[in-house]
Amino acid sequence: MAAVSDRDVPFARLLTVAVGGVLVAISMPPWGFWPLAFIGVIAFEVGLDDDLSRRRRALFGCAFALPWMLIALAWMWFLTAPGYVVVSALFAGLHAAAAAIAPSGPWRTIGRPVAHTLAEVIRMLVPFGGVPLATLGISQAGGPFLGVARVGGVILLTWVVFQIGFALAAAAPAIPAIAARRRSTPIARPQGLFALAGVVVVVVLAAIAPEGSDRDVAPITIAAVQGGGRQGTSALDVPSSSVTRAHLEATSTIEPSDDLDLVIWPENGIDVDDRPFAESPEFGAIAVQAARLGVPIAVGITIDSEFSAHPVDDSFVNAQVVVSPEADVVSAYEKVRIVPFGEYVPLRGALEALGAPLDQIPSDATRGRDPAVITTPDGTRLGVLVSWEVFFGDRGRAAADSDVLINPTNGASYTGTILQTQQIASSRLRATETGRWLVQVSPTGFSAFVSPDGDVFQRTDVSEQRVITMEVPLREGTTWYTAAGDWPWILLVSALLALSWWCASRTATSNAAARSGVRPRAAT
Repeated sequence: MAAVSDRDVPFARLLTVAVGGVLVAISMPPWGFWPLAFIGVIAFEVGLDDDLSRRRRALFGCAFALPWMLIALAWMWFLTAPGYVVVSALFAGLHAAAAAIAPSGPWRTIGRPVAHTLAEVIRMLVPFGGVPLATLGISQAGGPFLGVARVGGVILLTWVVFQIGFALAAAAPAIPAIAARRRSTPIARPQGLFALAGVVVVVVLAAIAPEGSDRDVAPITIAAVQGGGRQGTSALDVPSSSVTRAHLEATSTIEPSDDLDLVIWPENGIDVDDRPFAESPEFGAIAVQAARLGVPIAVGITIDSEFSAHPVDDSFVNAQVVVSPEADVVSAYEKVRIVPFGEYVPLRGALEALGAPLDQIPSDATRGRDPAVITTPDGTRLGVLVSWEVFFGDRGRAAADSDVLINPTNGASYTGTILQTQQIASSRLRATETGRWLVQVSPTGFSAFVSPDGDVFQRTDVSEQRVITMEVPLREGTTWYTAAGDWPWILLVSALLALSWWCASRTATSNAAARSGVRPRAAT
């Protein structure tokens, strides 16, 4: 089929693609209408069709992804408007490239889903170690395909969404009527059957895949403390002493009980900058509460790096430590994956030379080291994903050798609930991938308990002061995802893209030979 010229592309098709991107965005939290992700991909393929030049396909790919990013990343506007525009354009550009390089012809039904899955993979890896925000997998945290995550994590879940959408709208065995009316080639082809059969296999594997199991020990009762406070604030707006005081106030409402086993505070609950934590008055206040309750408290602290396990000059550490009822620091984890332009500034020297305003991040955080597991005095193993780390599947794997996961976080800097609800969705993904219960605790919301099946319990409201308590089973065992990780799936989708290119090339050669009346020579 001859490609449509640039002047002949109807505006209605471009609009259809853009609407598809809007639908994908609305499938994300906080809206969470997960079926719209599939409908959005169908709309993308309907508008894209198979008669466009590579340049036009790139334009359509951008038109699909840009509204997705602009809507689902809208929280960034309140932090940095230039950054919001740059990141949205960059991520849309990745999907523009995917649309351009994916093969045309019947093999597009295989090639396009893996090309766009790889665009999402790139977002998980670069820039600055990955920025996996508003990813397609997050949209499915509340849907029936969540179990796919315990097989292949977010990458496999992303492919499932793209593959179903592209197959149903393109050369699939059964094309929805709304798609067939707009298709230039509404013909069922075997590639669509292969694609949907692959999805069925993945769903069946998800149903039978190991998901871990409860340990043969009694569950533990955990209290997660949310101190409350306004959102859209920074450390310059709210003194750290006010945050500590609010959490001490909330902790003081907990009654001592033989049933209580552990108290968890959020990230940045305490900030100590001039002495070791154990010598600070904040430590003394925490120790008093631990002794009063008779249980350990896992508390998030920010401290000068010189007082940490891995000191670095002019730096700080974001850590989660366990304080025992006997006033000892029995275990600590220092955050490994730190936030670009939040906890450190990439290319700081170059930006300073250009006069960039870096006063809110005067020094860079020091990266910690694995294992991402801390222990309580009774030996309970807590897998720790501090804040930003919960968006990364590999950090969940690093913490999976544990009895329960915790995600101490701090959402106070963000306005609205877009990012916070996407973080809850990411917690659901990490809990499912690892087969562990997860406790998310934040100073201003959201805090919640998440089961290994991704169910959310006792989610707090934003800005309220509240202590949530739940009996949590301790878990053991591995899932296929924690055993294998992301790279086998990255290699597989890359191989599928290469295979689709090769098959599309062979098909094009055969079709050209048939039109010219020349029989292609058999391969030797």
